[in-house]
Amino acid sequence: MPAVVDQKYPLVPDGPLGSLVHPFRLELIRLGFTPHTAQDNAYVLACLSRWMGRAGLAVEELGPAELERFVARRRELEYRRWLSVRSLGKMLVFLRGAGAIPAAPPPAPLDPVTVLLEEFGAYLLRERRLSAATIALQQLMNRRFLRFLSSDGGLCLDRLGPDLLIEFISAQRGVYAASSMKRLTCARRSFLRFMFAIGRAETDLSTAVPSVAGWRLGPLPVAAGDDVLPALLASCDRGGGVGVRDFAVLMLMAGLGLRAIEISRLRLQDVHWRTGQITVRGKGGRIDRMPLPAEVGAAIAEYLERGRRPSVCREVFLRHFGPDAPASRQAIVSVPRRAAERAGIAMVGAHRLRHRMACRVLADGGNLAEIAQLLRHQSHETTAIYAKIDMASLAAPVRPWPGAEAGTR
Repeated sequence: MPAVVDQKYPLVPDGPLGSLVHPFRLELIRLGFTPHTAQDNAYVLACLSRWMGRAGLAVEELGPAELERFVARRRELEYRRWLSVRSLGKMLVFLRGAGAIPAAPPPAPLDPVTVLLEEFGAYLLRERRLSAATIALQQLMNRRFLRFLSSDGGLCLDRLGPDLLIEFISAQRGVYAASSMKRLTCARRSFLRFMFAIGRAETDLSTAVPSVAGWRLGPLPVAAGDDVLPALLASCDRGGGVGVRDFAVLMLMAGLGLRAIEISRLRLQDVHWRTGQITVRGKGGRIDRMPLPAEVGAAIAEYLERGRRPSVCREVFLRHFGPDAPASRQAIVSVPRRAAERAGIAMVGAHRLRHRMACRVLADGGNLAEIAQLLRHQSHETTAIYAKIDMASLAAPVRPWPGAEAGTR
């Protein structure tokens, strides 16, 4: 088949890197990427090679500045992908591994804000045992505040005080929703407690962070409505590996109420086939063993038999394309969203299926203690939101409106 020629950059192995175009494509296929993805990446390498030839650049001259010029040229030509140096990561790793281009330059020295946030992250991991994703979110939420404290490249912690805290948080009210503001203030309190613990602040200023108006038990659980599970399951094409995997993930979410992170952490040894149980690795290092319903176990077995690629990884769910690696939490989160899109219904979040299970327990005559045990809540206060959907129990203590029997208002 003749090569596809583009008017902007023809796909021909030309230029100083032309001889590496096809080896790069074959390496991506070997790593597990689809031929289509490998071809797209090889096309970009061919574009880079031809651009270098036109600019008169030798291989040893390809550095960060030249790469920035290349992606800037792609933006000028209105390409839609590979528009940053970061997006060229797989290509650069291959070229450096082959010795074709110079090694990556040493990282720049960390600025004071980044150094302090790195210490904060280590503190959260050591003292509070938070997950990497939660730590990264807290660091991100505090970075803007520390930039606010910076002056002329330095970090002015002497400015830190109650008035400044209130000023900064009040300025965010029109930027974030109430739920996001609560996360922001929570991250700020955590950071201020850290500053006091390491001696960088003379007093604990966490109590000076204003609270955000909002009622935690105000809204109803999102599962209170039509049952979307049949439509989600029907949208999975179980004739292919992706569909079999998505079906098993949905069954774990709906049948056991597992969180996305718990599904991504599930290992082969966690499924105890002989005893019909499953080990769940939850938040905060918590480990629970739960009964494995037959239909959920059958979905997992089908994925292991027909959908899971050969792998040295011990995690149950793997990436379907690309290098041999476990499926990330974000990949698991996107499963019900993609299924809802295929089914033609409104977007369904992963937590909605967890809430659905709690609602079904109440509908079948269960109580809040059973929900707390099933969903593995650390505190019964977390389970209290489900009390509002038990309409029969809520109606019992309600006294009739005066005069209602007589039909008066």
